[in-house]
Amino acid sequence: MVIEHEGVKILTDPGNYTVEAQQKVTDLDAIVITHEHQDHYHLESIKKLVAMNPGVAVVTNSGVGKLLSAENIAHTVVGDGQSTAIKNLSIEGFGRDHAPIYGEFGRVENTAFLIGGKFYFPGDNFHTPGKPVEVLALPVAGPWMKISEAVDFAKLAGARIAFGVHDGMIMPSFRAFVGVILKNVLPETEYIVLEDGATREF
Repeated sequence: MVIEHEGVKILTDPGNYTVEAQQKVTDLDAIVITHEHQDHYHLESIKKLVAMNPGVAVVTNSGVGKLLSAENIAHTVVGDGQSTAIKNLSIEGFGRDHAPIYGEFGRVENTAFLIGGKFYFPGDNFHTPGKPVEVLALPVAGPWMKISEAVDFAKLAGARIAFGVHDGMIMPSFRAFVGVILKNVLPETEYIVLEDGATREF
């Protein structure tokens, strides 16, 4: 997912499901990585993006930071309660843990990021930032979650707009299902279904 706000262009979680598209992204100011699972962190793509985008900042947590340090890739660590700025655009970190899958399986550091004080990208967890959210990237599918958790998270966030992410594993025709529920229980949040490759201005 590529975000453009206040003249800053950010790529989020370049993983192994979107290699071809993400390796073509240019004019990046930052790459933001929530955690180290392969569908969010694809090392070869990161290396290529850093080479293609001179001066790009890589922002992530300490867990991913260790992996990047081993590859001599410069980065800025932003964990829970920490922040940085890219061209005066704030990036704030929230939360520490990936949502449970089963026992210790897949248990890694996961940091959600609030970008520009408006856009919230949680990675693989439902940790709320404790402050207003205008636009929410809402996880709607995955081995670590169920639909009721997504709905409850959206209710807590209270965003003006929400759109589904982490939905590549489900049928496109099913992507609007969460929106049907939210329309009934959270009418103040507009839920948007984004098709693969679509661009939307909020």
